[in-house]
Amino acid sequence: MIENCSHCWEGDTNHTKLLTYPTKAETLFQASVMIFTTLMDIFGNALVILSIIQNKQLRNAGNIFVISLAVADLMVALHPYPLLVVALLQKQWTMGMLQCQLAAIIQGLSFIGSIYNIMAIAINRYCCICHSQVYDKLYSMKNTYYLVILTWALSIALVLPMILVGALQYDPRVYSCTFIFTANPFLTSVLTVLHFIIPLTIVIFCYTRIWILVIQVKYRVRHKSKQKLKSNEVRHFLTMFAAFVLFAICWGPYSIPSLILAFSPIGKAPILSDELFVVGFFMAYFNSCLNGIVYGICNPNFRQQYKSVFLYLYSLILKIF
Repeated sequence: MIENCSHCWEGDTNHTKLLTYPTKAETLFQASVMIFTTLMDIFGNALVILSIIQNKQLRNAGNIFVISLAVADLMVALHPYPLLVVALLQKQWTMGMLQCQLAAIIQGLSFIGSIYNIMAIAINRYCCICHSQVYDKLYSMKNTYYLVILTWALSIALVLPMILVGALQYDPRVYSCTFIFTANPFLTSVLTVLHFIIPLTIVIFCYTRIWILVIQVKYRVRHKSKQKLKSNEVRHFLTMFAAFVLFAICWGPYSIPSLILAFSPIGKAPILSDELFVVGFFMAYFNSCLNGIVYGICNPNFRQQYKSVFLYLYSLILKIF
C-alpha cells in the first residue's frame, strides 16, 4: 500500500514523495510502544515530582533540577504523544496545522529542556562533589530556582529559531510533527552545536571529573586517608549518571544522524534509511518514561518514597471501593 502525502504541509519538500505504509503489525507495535511510553511517562514522572515534594530528604537543591527534568518529560506525554498515536492508527495527520505546529514546538522544547536540565544536573553534581566547600553558597534554594528559570529560558530561545524559519513540519515517516533537519542546513548546524555538542561536552567533563575524584578517594580510603565522600552524594551522582547514560543510548540513534547531516557539505550529505530514522525516533521518545524507573532502582530514598505513595494509593482505593 502507498501513502499519499497530500496532507503534508506546504514546504515539506523532502517528504512529498510516495511512502510505503508500515504493515498492520508494525503499526500496532508502534502504537502500543507509544501508549505504554505515554502512560509510564505520566505515571513515573508524576511519581518523581510527588516523591520529592513529600519527602524532606529528597527536597534539596539538586532535586529541583530533577523536578525540572520530569516536567520536560511530562510535556510530551500530555500533548504530542497522544496525537502521534492517533496519527499512527489513522496513517495520516488529521488534527490540522495548528496542532501540528504546537506538537512540534512542545516536542522541541521538551528535548532541549531535557538536555539542558541534564547538563544542569551534571554541573550541580560536579559542584557538590568536587567543590563541596562552595556548594551550599552556590546552590541556595533561591539561586537554584534562578538557575532552573535560566535553563528553561535558554531552551525556549533555542526553539524560537525553529519556528521562525519553518523547520517544524510534519514528517510522514513517523506520523509526527517534528524538526526537519534538512529544512535549513545552517540552522541545523548551529542548533546542533548549541543544544547537543556543547551540553554533551559539559556533561562528559563534569561526570569524568567526578569519576576521577570518586576513584581517587576510594583509593585513598584503602590507605586510611581521612578524605571521604558522603554516601548519599555518591548515590545521587550514580543515579543521575545512569539517567544520562540511558538518555545518550536512547537519543544517540536519532541525534548522531542529525550530526552527520548538519556537518556534511551541501549536496554531499549521506542518504540515511527511513528505517534507521524511525527506530531512532521511537527510541528517543521511549527515553521520557525511563527516569522515574532509574531513580527507583538506583536511589533507596526514591524507592522508599515510591512505596509510601503506592501504599497511600492502595489505601485510598480500598476506601473508595
